[in-house]
Amino acid sequence: MYYDQEVNSVFEELKVSEAGLSSEEAEKRLKEYGENELKEKEKVSVLRLFISQFKSVLIIILITASIISALLGELIDAIVIIFTVFLAGILSFVQEYRAEKAIELLRSLTSPEATVIRDGAEKKIPSKELVPGDLILIQTGDRIPADARIIKEFNLKTDESSLTGESVPVKKSTKALPSETPEADRTNIVYTGTAVAYGRGCAVVTATGMETSFGELAGLLGTIERSRTPLQERLDKFGRWIGIATLIIVAFVAMLGVLYGFPLFDMFLWGVALAVAAIPEALPAVVTVGLGLGVRRMVKRHALVRKLPSVETLGVTNVICSDKTGTLTQNKMTVERICVNEQVLKVTGVGYSPEGEFFKGDGKVSEDDSHLQALLLGAVLCNDAGLFKEDEKWEIKGDPTEAALVVAAAKAGLHKTELDKEYPRLAEIPFSSERKRMTTFNKVEADSGIFPLNGLVAFSKGAPEVILGSCTKIFLDGEIKTLSPEVKQLISGKVREMADQALRVIALSFRSLAEDTSPERISSGERAAEELEGDMIFSGLMGMRDPPREEVKVAIQKCADAGIKTVMITGDHKITASAIARELGILKENDLTLTGSELDSLEDAEFEDKVEKVSVYARVYPTHKLRVIDAFKKKGYVVAMTGDGVNDAPALKAADMGIAMGITGTDVSKEASSMILTDDNFASIVAAVEEGRNIFKNIRNFITYGLSAHIGEVLIVLISILGWRTLPLLAVQILWINLITDGLPPMALSVEPPDSGIMRQKPRNVEEGLITRREIAAGFGIGGLIALQGLIILIWALNRDFAIEKLQTLIFTLVVFSEMFNAFNWRSDRYSIFSLGLFTNRPLVYAVLTTIVLQLVVIYVPFFQTAFRTVPLSLSEWGVVLALASTTLISMELVKYFSGKSHKEKNYGKTDFD
Repeated sequence: MYYDQEVNSVFEELKVSEAGLSSEEAEKRLKEYGENELKEKEKVSVLRLFISQFKSVLIIILITASIISALLGELIDAIVIIFTVFLAGILSFVQEYRAEKAIELLRSLTSPEATVIRDGAEKKIPSKELVPGDLILIQTGDRIPADARIIKEFNLKTDESSLTGESVPVKKSTKALPSETPEADRTNIVYTGTAVAYGRGCAVVTATGMETSFGELAGLLGTIERSRTPLQERLDKFGRWIGIATLIIVAFVAMLGVLYGFPLFDMFLWGVALAVAAIPEALPAVVTVGLGLGVRRMVKRHALVRKLPSVETLGVTNVICSDKTGTLTQNKMTVERICVNEQVLKVTGVGYSPEGEFFKGDGKVSEDDSHLQALLLGAVLCNDAGLFKEDEKWEIKGDPTEAALVVAAAKAGLHKTELDKEYPRLAEIPFSSERKRMTTFNKVEADSGIFPLNGLVAFSKGAPEVILGSCTKIFLDGEIKTLSPEVKQLISGKVREMADQALRVIALSFRSLAEDTSPERISSGERAAEELEGDMIFSGLMGMRDPPREEVKVAIQKCADAGIKTVMITGDHKITASAIARELGILKENDLTLTGSELDSLEDAEFEDKVEKVSVYARVYPTHKLRVIDAFKKKGYVVAMTGDGVNDAPALKAADMGIAMGITGTDVSKEASSMILTDDNFASIVAAVEEGRNIFKNIRNFITYGLSAHIGEVLIVLISILGWRTLPLLAVQILWINLITDGLPPMALSVEPPDSGIMRQKPRNVEEGLITRREIAAGFGIGGLIALQGLIILIWALNRDFAIEKLQTLIFTLVVFSEMFNAFNWRSDRYSIFSLGLFTNRPLVYAVLTTIVLQLVVIYVPFFQTAFRTVPLSLSEWGVVLALASTTLISMELVKYFSGKSHKEKNYGKTDFD
């Protein structure tokens, strides 16, 4: 990177002079190094990407079942299966296809043109034609087109927040730095993709394309493989389990039927029907619809999910790694404290809106206070930033730190545009990193009403130790007094207090110059800076910071209540990051703070032992973020990462759940993410987590609903054949039960609102299956109950010598109605249907009523009676069916009642980090 070499050495090594490269040499190097562009990884073809959506075991089983159904003449069932499979596949394909645009968006961020010196002349060329050794000219507003070593600069500052997360523009210099200087502190280098915030300069290109820091990020983004979501893994596992179990049971029952004398072809057809019925072919569609409806609800709560399966990931997330700048904070420097006339004032208002007041304790300070006016006047005049209103929104121009001073002055009615005219600047001594101060020379009239001075007045601002060291007097109690050592010590104490509060402190001073001092002599350098900036009058201190978002503290506490640890990862300094984290409730008493360099000094095993105790990472780079995420994932945590900059993109993609900012976020971070916060509000993550948990709860509930129904069907058939050598259900009836009970009711269950207290539960273990022993027990329990109901009907019908059609119609109808009662059971696995309210899920009521109507059509319409071999039922027969079917709901209500106390408090308020 040449940061540790002098300019002459850099020129010599890159074989270039101040006249720049010749056109011929530039062309030669272009062939050698290639174009200054980010290389794309090999693209996956659209067809290949589409086919990859159908590789899961469950999908393959369903496609096979649909083919067999079609061959056996069950075209309706085959069409339904194929439709659900392709619906799920197409939606997944669209989401994955969009994610592949991340690298293309990285390319679009590079500057389209660059100003270079070639053949001794200044010219503009396409940035892709830049080569190492080119001299580039940069100024305020330019995007840096390549990594380059600065050789000349005039008050040059660059905004590197998109690359490093550092909220304050970095002051650049030309000096060579020690070889051990970390990347964050290489102030003589400018980086691709960053922007010039202030000043101008000239630099020699040292790296282009994929060799730049920006290119390394693109490389990271292109090589990171996004791991499959927990939901995808569990659906596959569930599909394998249910598929294998179904085939074994169906094969056994079918062979048993043949041994008992049933026709071979009928048993084969019946076995296929039972297999198709037992395999949850509606599951992909129901999951997709459930996720889709959940996404719609999340959009209303300012969270836009880009990948549907990722919604469930939020439900198991137990670590959120959040960038500070622009995510937890507003990314707007704001003056919060002013020390003037031996008083500390609090400044209200945040951001760039010039609305706020000044308070000493609880008492408001008048804006006309002469000491406050003098301080703010100096802050405005010794300033190159601007404040303006555009489209009803306040915006700044220039350095954010200077802009904060302008905004603070505007709150007191001192507006820069007016003051620049009233007190015109006649000369200046610009800020430099060596001097750590800036001084302007303005014309002040005798009747200004603020200063007891007139004529040419010098205004200085800069580092407190520099400004205070140049002052011999102080503006105090309305008079200019001698600045005693004791008062200096008191002021230095105030500076330390502000710094401990994570405030960036700026000191200000002024003085009247002798009548023989002319602006021309100042500009020509005839008068030395030390002379012009000495014997100054101290006016005060101003402390500023990038303030936290007001709602974030509450959101972080809610995350803690939900068992989620919040970790701050930022490019800011350790003191600043720790203070903000402590204020927000992220950094607790026994938590640790690590810097990037400290992290580098730790071995992987040593770091993994500490990672659970670290709440703040400061002065870090993208590779550090990836290491933090990797360490948490190795410990078994599900990690979400929030961010808005280009620097966050690799980490967003590597995390289990990448969350980008919708307003301030770059396109790269959005495309690399799984979810986007449309209001840039960290608090919206809490709403998203709640929805994620609820979606998984609903998925688990309707899977348990379907599992219990399928177990009931299989047990009824198995026991009937073994005990009574009777076939209780026909193949077509089994398929019909499957179609109407596994269609609308589960989809209606997917819109069930969250249970109360869902955000006070500990996150599920990432290793926990899609269904646990509890759900399996419930499935077999209710399935066994449905089977028992069917056997009671069977015995009752056989004792009355009912015809086989009547017996099968009774059991057929019983199973359908029992499953409808069961649907209400699984609105919640904790709470009674009566405490939830019968009509709080109207879609389920409509789904159940629709299913009942369809069943009545099959029983009473002659055409369907022939197709399904059903007969009408009498009123007394309906009474028996409904009485038995209702026990499905009654028994589950009793279970919930007696287990309710343990469920209400179980896991609430506990976390893995307590």
